[in-house]
Amino acid sequence: MGIFSKTAEFLKGRLGKTRSKISSSLASVLSLGRKIDDDLLNELEETLIGDDIGVQTTDKLMTELRTAYRARKVRTTDEIRPFLKEHIKSYWPRQDRQLHIAETGPTVILVAGVNGTGKTTSIAKLAYILSREGRNVIVAACDTFRAAAVEQLTIWAERLGVQIIKHRSGADPAAVAFDACQAAVARGADYLILDTAGRLHTAKDLMLQLVKIRDVVARQLPGAPHEVLLVLDATTGQNAISQAKIFTEAIDVTGIVLAKLDGTARGGIVIAIKDQLDIPVKFVGLGEKPEDIAEFDPDKFVEALFD
Repeated sequence: MGIFSKTAEFLKGRLGKTRSKISSSLASVLSLGRKIDDDLLNELEETLIGDDIGVQTTDKLMTELRTAYRARKVRTTDEIRPFLKEHIKSYWPRQDRQLHIAETGPTVILVAGVNGTGKTTSIAKLAYILSREGRNVIVAACDTFRAAAVEQLTIWAERLGVQIIKHRSGADPAAVAFDACQAAVARGADYLILDTAGRLHTAKDLMLQLVKIRDVVARQLPGAPHEVLLVLDATTGQNAISQAKIFTEAIDVTGIVLAKLDGTARGGIVIAIKDQLDIPVKFVGLGEKPEDIAEFDPDKFVEALFD
């Protein structure tokens, strides 16, 4: 969606920590005049793993690079960086990254994630961008177990000028979801964004509550939820992949919102998530302001990361 797009220069600025780490580590390995040999390739492999690209993804990249080197398609160290860029970009088909839209009625976006990942703030960012484009957006406070969560979403809704559906603290989260679906239809909403309780991915009873919310929504609106977005904290690195695996088993996650990407030197996790889980990163959080969210663009991202 073009409304979430950001310039390459914007991304370079916000990915400063990761960009600096990856660029400096690659520069030390691919120093000018150094010949490609087994020592260099092994050192490069260790570097990519250290940049949170992940063991599985790095192994795939290095296999491709070694094959290209033996075929004389890559001959010098200054050809390695462009080679890595192009192969990493190819991991993301365009259709995977598009936000799914309902054919009729409101588009329902169910948002999940562990406490502290930036889930509620990410919901506010999505609501802000969509409402600025003239869309009628409703948010639903289904995180009823934590009073502060309802309060936080209420503050955001008032600040952004979007409608909110909420119940008293401790109410049944599925009941909030039910009422939100009814309201979305009655009020002609374009988007309904459901906040859910921040839960540990290892807490089985809480995961079952999340499944219940999803099932209630599915019964109310055909095809809903149209998106199940999981918010992950980019600063947690490889731990984010463990979270994504458990959530996907429970609620069939359709996309990732990778929050706090501007505050980490571990942005290579974006590449590992796609390759290991085959779940597309659809949005990235790049700051604290409501507008600091971008649709994930692999071309711009990779260029910003490896430039």
